[in-house]
Amino acid sequence: MHKVITFGIPSYNAAKDMDHCITSILEGSNYATDIEIIVADDGSKDETADKADEWEARYPGIIRAVHQENGGHGIAVLSGLREAQGTYYKVVDSDDWLDAAALSTMLSILRGFEERDQRVDLFISNYVYEKVYEGTHTAIGYKFALPRKKIFSWDQIGHFRLDQNLLMHSLCYRTDVLRESNLPMPPHTFYVDNIYAYVPLPRCKTMYYADIDLYRYFIGREGQSVNEATMVKRLDQQFRVTRIMMESYHLYSDVESSRLRSYMMGYFTMMMAICSVLTKLSEEDCADERLKTLWNDLKAYDERMYRRARYGVVGFFTNLRGRAGDKTTLGLYRLASKIFKFN
Repeated sequence: MHKVITFGIPSYNAAKDMDHCITSILEGSNYATDIEIIVADDGSKDETADKADEWEARYPGIIRAVHQENGGHGIAVLSGLREAQGTYYKVVDSDDWLDAAALSTMLSILRGFEERDQRVDLFISNYVYEKVYEGTHTAIGYKFALPRKKIFSWDQIGHFRLDQNLLMHSLCYRTDVLRESNLPMPPHTFYVDNIYAYVPLPRCKTMYYADIDLYRYFIGREGQSVNEATMVKRLDQQFRVTRIMMESYHLYSDVESSRLRSYMMGYFTMMMAICSVLTKLSEEDCADERLKTLWNDLKAYDERMYRRARYGVVGFFTNLRGRAGDKTTLGLYRLASKIFKFN
């Protein structure tokens, strides 16, 4: 049967979380046969592989298990994409889940596109930070930044606030758009979701935004990749991903839409700011030198992008110099963390 959408679930040592994730999709879709779930086992050392096979046996035609040697989150995302049969592709991490009512709404909209033969390259919805241990829920939506209930182009978007970046959790691409993007996902690297949410955007010519709280993003576990201490330890991976994003485009010559270019410049500036702040938090002797090299390489690669990233408001306040400058930068970072609740 034709598949409207494929849900790719990258899974590493996910045995205790994956049932909730998979069940949320099955129940939210009412066990529809026009959806597909691909569980991409990333060389897990627990029972993930066996459980993935068991799910496939229980729901043949809906769930498929694929197995690979451990390559990291990005490689597992690509494994699911390679196998996907759906018109659309959405990544759901194994410790997250989807809201049932919102999923039903999304499927109705996507099926409508198919029935009317309307090509939409990117479907956008809201996501919710689920801080389970704190009992808090913070929804991230795109009101005023994106038109609602209509198909639109980048030239029709508005201004994005600092907390409104389009992340993997909010995105559902057409599968062919993702495949044509040749996503440069490095193995054994965290934070590649930023590449996923950045590189394909210029290939998306038509978008649709549904103001629904679909994706529930579990956050707050000790050792989680967005935990501050963990991010500092993985600073080298943050640099790696930011460099890949930098080298993906000369934004001012490669991106035709001025509004998309402005959005992407803001996203990239945020990535450079994260590298700058984490460097100030790091105790590694070489961190300062690596940051300096990254900024110099950006200047050599594209001086206009460098000026916008380094001397705009965000770049200026995340690169203040000296002990007082470090204190001011980190104070602003802590304040932003409390306001936007990003880790």
